[in-house]
Amino acid sequence: MVSIAKGAYGFAGEVVLVTGSAMGIGAGIAEVLAEAGATVVIADIDAAKAAQQAARLTAAGHQADAVQLNLADESSIVQAVATVVAKHGSLWGLVNNAGIQDRQLLLEGTANEWDRVNAVNSRGVFLITREVARNMVAAGKGGRIVNIASAALIGGLTQGHAVYAASKAALLGLTRAAALELVPHKVTVNTILPGGVATPGAIAAKGPVPEGPGRRVPPLGLCEPRDIGGAVLFLASPLARSITNQTFAVDGGWSVT
Repeated sequence: MVSIAKGAYGFAGEVVLVTGSAMGIGAGIAEVLAEAGATVVIADIDAAKAAQQAARLTAAGHQADAVQLNLADESSIVQAVATVVAKHGSLWGLVNNAGIQDRQLLLEGTANEWDRVNAVNSRGVFLITREVARNMVAAGKGGRIVNIASAALIGGLTQGHAVYAASKAALLGLTRAAALELVPHKVTVNTILPGGVATPGAIAAKGPVPEGPGRRVPPLGLCEPRDIGGAVLFLASPLARSITNQTFAVDGGWSVT
């Protein structure tokens, strides 16, 4: 496992909020950022698990806190961001990681499922990006927004991904528009496309058997949550000040097979 030297990326205690970070990819992202010296806020719908993850990080000597967040509820988003700002001051970073990845075949698709998934994966991301970006602009010191989409957008699909892939594709449009509007404020916006990662959420996802090209084994092996965290670490750091409106695949080499 690659170790991260505290402060090596210039975070120096800057506050970074990571959604859906009580477990899975989000937890890996939070761990890497905390090890690099960021003050990480574990934002999750499961308040107890968020608190547990924050406690694990602080026990390891890092700076971390937790806040309950329901991305399907605008008032919850507004309150969560306000709570974090009141306690920790201005935010340097936002990692939009939380998402629903259940599967439903296209021909069996329902409007209810579309609305349920998009309420979190696209609408919720827009709302929290708006709230955090307002804080970043008001603080006037720049910032970093990293959206976690999916390698499904470059062909890593399985059956039942119609709603999920569409919701993640919305993040690419949001990235472009937000990058344009926020560049005068030195706030960068980029997207990461994770490949296959064996997480509790992926394993518990509901729907048909996941058959399709997304099941191909990557030549470098399946990614781990910390692999995604490494890409986020760079994009969220001051080192990436000249990178915005870009999309990065972290897929274990799947795209070359």
